Amino acid sequence: MFVDSHCHLSDPQLQADLPAIRAAMARERVDRALVICTTLEEFETVHALALAHDNFWCSAGVHPDNEDVHEPSVEDLLELAAKPRVVAIGETGLDYYRLGERTVADMAWQRDRFRVHIRAARRSGLPLVIHTRSASEDTLSILREEGTSGTGTPARGVFHCFTETREVAREALALGFMISFSGILTFKNATELHEVAREVPLDRCLIETDSPYLAPVPHRGKINNPSFVPLVAARLAELKGCSVEAVAEATRRNFESLFNVPVAAGSATT
Repeated sequence: MFVDSHCHLSDPQLQADLPAIRAAMARERVDRALVICTTLEEFETVHALALAHDNFWCSAGVHPDNEDVHEPSVEDLLELAAKPRVVAIGETGLDYYRLGERTVADMAWQRDRFRVHIRAARRSGLPLVIHTRSASEDTLSILREEGTSGTGTPARGVFHCFTETREVAREALALGFMISFSGILTFKNATELHEVAREVPLDRCLIETDSPYLAPVPHRGKINNPSFVPLVAARLAELKGCSVEAVAEATRRNFESLFNVPVAAGSATT
């Protein structure tokens, strides 16, 4: 019924408890999950999870925050994208939140890395999983520049764990991207995000945990896992004035369409 479109099950905290997590997912009717890659060094672990479980898929990419790791080339990402059960490129994007003493100009390496991921996504035909924090202007600018120029299909994908403004959401939607909401949506002080959720059409929404981070209320502060994603769906349904079942069905369809995964058995296809 529910799909967690973004989780980090390769995290040691979650790997150690994976059988219990999978049992909890089954109890809470969380049928599928996308396991996200954040370094090339991590890929084999992430990919093994997708190969071992028929309701997991995975991505290939290097998170913008990760330094002192293998820097991906377009060819590296294309090689990984061709492997079975790899359905996305990323997590990629820009993050200027932790600049410290650096300037935005010093983050050219992040922008170069982002461009590599966009080019790989266009050549492979896979969607991008976008992370943007304190960098939305540059994120959108590079997507406009790289996402429609040159060869390959236009860039598409999802802005995951969305925390930006309504204006950024509108720009992302105009570029053809989906918007994914995490446990932050359940936080009382996330008032602007609540307005974004009301505005984004349901047929452009995804839900996620970003586990082990950002556990939703009433588990805030605890280790998050995919079995908690129905709480995100419930809050999104409340904000949109519809049923949880409607959110589950729409986000399932959106997940299947964006990541080109099989339609869930017994689900409506209309």
